[in-house]
Amino acid sequence: MSVSFSPALPPDLQRAIDEAAKQWEASGSTARLWKKDPALWTNSGEEKWLGWLDIVDQQLASVSQFKALAAEVKEDGFDHVVLLGMGGSSLCPEVFAVTFGKQPGSPELLVLDSTDPVQIKSLRDRIDPARTLFCVSSKSGTTLEPNIYMQYFYDETKKIVGDSAGHHFIAVTDPGSKLEKVAAERNFRRVYHGVPSIGGRYSALSDFGLVPHAAMGLDTEKLLQSAKQMVEASKKPLSDNPAVRLGIVLGTAAADFGRDKVTLICSKTIYDIGAWLEQLLAESTGKIGKGLIPVDREPVVDLADYGNDRVFAHITYAKDDDSEQDRLVSDLERAGQPVVRIKIDDLNDIGQIFFQWEIATAVAGSIIGIDAFNQPDVEASKIVTRELTSEFEKTGSLPAEKPILDQDGIKLFTDPKNAEALSKTGAKSVGDFLRAHLDRIKPGDYFGLLAYIPMTAENEAKLQETRKHVLEAKQVATVLGFGPRFLHSTGQAYKGGPNSGVFIQITCDDAEDLPVPEQNYTFGIVKAAQARGDFQVLADRGRRALRVHLGKDLSQGLNHLSNLISAALSH
Repeated sequence: MSVSFSPALPPDLQRAIDEAAKQWEASGSTARLWKKDPALWTNSGEEKWLGWLDIVDQQLASVSQFKALAAEVKEDGFDHVVLLGMGGSSLCPEVFAVTFGKQPGSPELLVLDSTDPVQIKSLRDRIDPARTLFCVSSKSGTTLEPNIYMQYFYDETKKIVGDSAGHHFIAVTDPGSKLEKVAAERNFRRVYHGVPSIGGRYSALSDFGLVPHAAMGLDTEKLLQSAKQMVEASKKPLSDNPAVRLGIVLGTAAADFGRDKVTLICSKTIYDIGAWLEQLLAESTGKIGKGLIPVDREPVVDLADYGNDRVFAHITYAKDDDSEQDRLVSDLERAGQPVVRIKIDDLNDIGQIFFQWEIATAVAGSIIGIDAFNQPDVEASKIVTRELTSEFEKTGSLPAEKPILDQDGIKLFTDPKNAEALSKTGAKSVGDFLRAHLDRIKPGDYFGLLAYIPMTAENEAKLQETRKHVLEAKQVATVLGFGPRFLHSTGQAYKGGPNSGVFIQITCDDAEDLPVPEQNYTFGIVKAAQARGDFQVLADRGRRALRVHLGKDLSQGLNHLSNLISAALSH
């Protein structure tokens, strides 16, 4: 096996993990996992969601379908494959697109998982629909975002190629779904089926991950053969089982030591795997007040700024040379922070990483004591979003809302409970409210920026700067999510996990908007409804949250907000 796994743990944590490992082996828990015993978790039907344990062998047995797709797409001369999905159907394909890049003679894979109209328009301007294959990816076939993406791009394609638009579309969905029916009605060139017993975040090695992998011209058989090595290792005794051992480390560190912030440090070639891991860890474990909070792409700070509530996972590609990153990880080990090192020699070993962490997450969920396969708080946000979009369709507007402060081009919104807590500090200005809000961060908490703005390198850089200010001033873990994509990822843990998050949600006036064909609403309205639904559920769950609404000049607004937060932290 070409994935190396080497944990370096402080003595007290190592002793606890050794004891947990003994108990795991004594109870035959690895065998019980492979027998799909729901009693490993909460005994509430988890066996219905363990189809991913068998998927690699199933995919190898039918690998010819992926080879045929790759050849067909290449022969048809498409310039782009555009994946239209969210969460479990988009994050794994994004890893492939970012990690491997465009393959010679094959189309470039692009991923859309945002309802931001500026971001959608940017992708539209980048492609020629007549030379693009769209992959609509939705397990249930009823997920809002993939359906409205499909409506928009089908309409755009039909304008150019007429009634043959369906030839430019394929679908990945569960058998019998609404999307499968739409695909038949619109004459899609093909439908690929998911496995009903595999949830979205465990679907990387199912058709949800492998159809786009093959379509962009990658060797799907090689990826699966690598993954199979980890499958076999995951059945072995703990001494030779890097997947279950990783799960015991993560679960024990969180349950017994409060080290529930899993900080991901990924080397440059494979850095995007952190976005996939965020969903897997957060959505699987963050519920009933428990869970792991994944921390991805966090700015590097002094060792003294890291608290004792973290486990660090250093995931590297052997050919990457990053002495600064290596030095940081070695310094963390010497400082007594728990570190697990995982290294791959070949990029196809990402298949092993996927399966290793799927097993590890399930094992950690067992130790923490939760159902690792449901996502109750994600559903809550979807319900509120549907209610708001329905209201818009009936009345032509979203329900009115009143800011707690409107000053200097910034509006602040929050719920009555948070408003009362912040007002008691005597806050009068935007800066005062931000200072009062940030002062609620305590040791063991984490800080989250939830940004419903275009996900661009420029916007991310500005938010990363703000993130670093908070990390250095408060010495707590920090997270950054772009909406609405994080709703299908880390949003579950922010609402259902430990109540240790302090959040600033960022919204803005859209510089431009796009209508959704066949609907009365626009993409901008959908994004606004998603942001408001997200905030309402955060408030309903008693989270410390403040929404900052910027105007149309987003660049200026982000700079102003960054300066205000920096000033608030310096007092």
